[in-house]
Amino acid sequence: MTRSYASRRKLLGTAAVLAMPFLAKAQGKGPEGWPNSRSVSLVIPFTPGGGTDVIARILQDGFGESFGGSFVMDHKPGASTTVGVRYVARARPDGATLLVGSNSGFTQAPFAYRNLGYDPLADFTHISLLYASAYLLVAHPRWGSFEQVIEAAKREPGKLSYGTWGLGSTAHLLMLEMNERTGTEMLHVPFGGPVPALTEILAGRVDMMFTTFAPARAHVLEGRLRALAAPHDEQLAAMPQVPTTGELGLPGFLVSAWWGLAGPANLSPPLSAALEQAVAGAVGRPAAQRLAEEFGLLPLPLGQEAMRTRIRRDLAQNEMLMRKAGITPE
Repeated sequence: MTRSYASRRKLLGTAAVLAMPFLAKAQGKGPEGWPNSRSVSLVIPFTPGGGTDVIARILQDGFGESFGGSFVMDHKPGASTTVGVRYVARARPDGATLLVGSNSGFTQAPFAYRNLGYDPLADFTHISLLYASAYLLVAHPRWGSFEQVIEAAKREPGKLSYGTWGLGSTAHLLMLEMNERTGTEMLHVPFGGPVPALTEILAGRVDMMFTTFAPARAHVLEGRLRALAAPHDEQLAAMPQVPTTGELGLPGFLVSAWWGLAGPANLSPPLSAALEQAVAGAVGRPAAQRLAEEFGLLPLPLGQEAMRTRIRRDLAQNEMLMRKAGITPE
C-alpha cells in the first residue's frame, strides 16, 4: 500500500472497549431467509482488542440500522485465523453466522497448513471486501531506533525475538523479508492474534513485531511501545514521526493486509445481495469513515466480485512469496 493515512479526530474509547460484547439493534426487517428471531454471530478469527473489532463495530452499527436484530462479536482465534474461518465454512448457510475475515485465513494460511479444512473460494459466499490496513514495526521502548535493533540482531543472531499471529501471516512474512534484507536472524514467537503478542512485547518478554495500526496505536502514542518503522512508501499521517522502511534503506515492502465479510457457501442470493448492500451502507456512514481514518483503515472496492478477484490474485502472489520464504505446509 502506498498511500498516506489520515487521522483527524480522537476516538471515543479504545479498541479494547470495542472488543466488549455489543448488540446492534434496530426496528428494520431483514431480507428473505434472514434469521430475525435470533442473534447473528460476526465471527472474528483473532483475539479481542485488535483492528478487526473496530471493523466489526462498524458492521454492527450499520447492519443494526439496515436489518434490525442483534449482531454479536464472536471471537474464535487460533492457527493463523484458520480456527474461526473453518468454523464459518462449516456453519449452516442461513445468515446466522458470518465471518469478518482477513487475507491471513483466505490467502496465506492455504500455504502454511497442509490440512486446512476448507477451500478459500469454494467453501464461502464472499460478500465484500471491507478495508486494508496500515502497518507498524513496534518494539519494547528499550529499543530506541530501527538501526539499534539491526545492530543488536547482527551482533547476536537468534537472540532477539519477534511476535506474529501465526506461521505464514503477514506479520511473519514482513519480518522474514526484513531479516533477509538486513542480514539478520531473529526468533519467531507465534501467538493467536496481535494483542497477546503486543502484551508480551509490553512486558519485555518479546522484542518486536509488525502489527496492524489499530491495536498498537494507543500504546505508541502513550509511550508504552516504540514505533520503529512503517512498511509503506509514504509516511503515516497519523504518525509522521515514524520513518518508512524506504527511508531506512528498505524500499518496496509489499503489504497486502485486508479484511472482508463472508458467509458459508450457498447463502441464498437474496440474502447475500442484501448483505452486500448493507456493507456499502455501513462503511459509508460518516461515523464509520471517521473511525476508519482514526485507526488507519483504508477503503477497498466493495462487492462480491471484488472480493473473489482479490482472493484469486493474492493466492497466486502468496504462493510465490511462501516458496521464496521457504515455508512449506505443516
